[in-house]
This record gives sequence, C-alpha cells and structure tokens, in this order.
Amino acid sequence: MDAMALSAVIGFSIFLSLPLVMQRNQDRRRLSFLNAVAVGILIFLIGDVFLDAASSLYNGSLYGYGSSPVYDLVFAVSLTAGFLLLFAAGNRRKMALTPTQLALVIALGIAFQNLTEGLLFGALSVGIGLTGAALVVLVGFVFQNSTEGFPIASPFLGSTEGKGGIIAGALFIGGVPTILGGAMGYFYNATILDQVFYGLAVGTMLYVILPMLRHLLSESDSGRLGIAYAGVFVGFILGFAVNLL
Repeated sequence: MDAMALSAVIGFSIFLSLPLVMQRNQDRRRLSFLNAVAVGILIFLIGDVFLDAASSLYNGSLYGYGSSPVYDLVFAVSLTAGFLLLFAAGNRRKMALTPTQLALVIALGIAFQNLTEGLLFGALSVGIGLTGAALVVLVGFVFQNSTEGFPIASPFLGSTEGKGGIIAGALFIGGVPTILGGAMGYFYNATILDQVFYGLAVGTMLYVILPMLRHLLSESDSGRLGIAYAGVFVGFILGFAVNLL
C-alpha cells in the first residue's frame, strides 16, 4: 500500500501549479509566454513517453536495428486510437472548442501520460522495492507533474475568475490516473499493456498540441510571436531539466 500512497503523491502533485495558474490580471505578453511554455512541456512529454516505449519497440534483434512487430503494431494502433478519439470528440461541433472543453481534452491527454508514469513507478516498486532509487524516481515524477498544471489551465490563463472548480476538476482528471497506473503496475505488469498506454498517451497529446499551436502561431504581432517561440523552447528545456532529477 506504500506504493499506492506514493503514486497518489505523484498524481496530486499536479495541483502544485494551481496557485500560479490562478493568478489574475496577467498582461498579454506574459500570457502568451505561459501558453507557449505549456506547449513546450507537452512536446517534451511526447518525447519522454516515446522514449519509454522505444526500449521495447526497438529490441536490436537485427544487428542492433531490429524491432518487435507485435509491439510496433500495438503501439501504432493505440497511438492512432488516442488521436482519433480526441479528434472525433473535438470535431463533433462545427465551432471551435470552448476553453472548458479544451482544458478537459488537454487533461485527458496528460491523464494517459500520467497513467504510464504510474505503471512505471508501480512496476519499479515491485522490482526493487521502495529503495533510494525508487524514491529518486518519485521525486522526479513529482517535479515533472508539478509543471503539468500549465498546459491544462492554459485555456483559462488570465481569465480564471469563477473557473477554479473547473480547473481543479481538470487537474484531478489529469492526475488521478497516476494512482490507477501505480496499482496496475504493482499488481500486474505486461509490456504489451505498457505499449497500449504509451500509444494512447502519445496520440492524445499529439492531438492536444495542435489547437494550442494554432492559437500561438496566429499572433500577428511579431513581438508576441517571438515570445511564443521563446516560451515553447523554455517549456521544452524546463521539461528536460525537471526530468533529469
């Protein structure tokens, strides 16, 4: 049960960013920068999840270049399913997604990513126990999750008044799957199941990034567009730096 409790610590660390994202009266340039940072974090998370998947996809069976056709197929199908699931949900209406809908879509994408973190931590707890190495992984996941509130809350940045409940609910959706993944990884772990969730995570986050990028790159002001580029870079580096912990 200690592993489940620590998985909950990882999952709910997503709320650590809540005080910052709930700040009001932020100027437009700062909002552009924070939204861009959120996109950069998501781009890094896609690479981070794929790196976990790649250790099984590319097994080096053919002079170091071989792959596993079964795992490749499972990952590809899951990625496609994750992308199309959100595509279908987001395009049922002709109008653009509302901020609430976009926040929930982003939360769902991050939820799959956090599910994979829970799977990894649960399996690690079984394999080596709650040793120093596992606790290092725990700290790293806590720091990483603490940045994930920015992408989820990005549709509301600067206009959060009266939206605290919606934002908290979206963060809950994004964070709780870590606990579910921790339980699954602790009691039952299979590589093929990991590939399913890795694929879903990458597919859903890939879809989530597109409307956010479209909004960022629609800026006609060259100064704010430069801020957006800088923010994406900073967000990616932030994800990378936090992942080193």
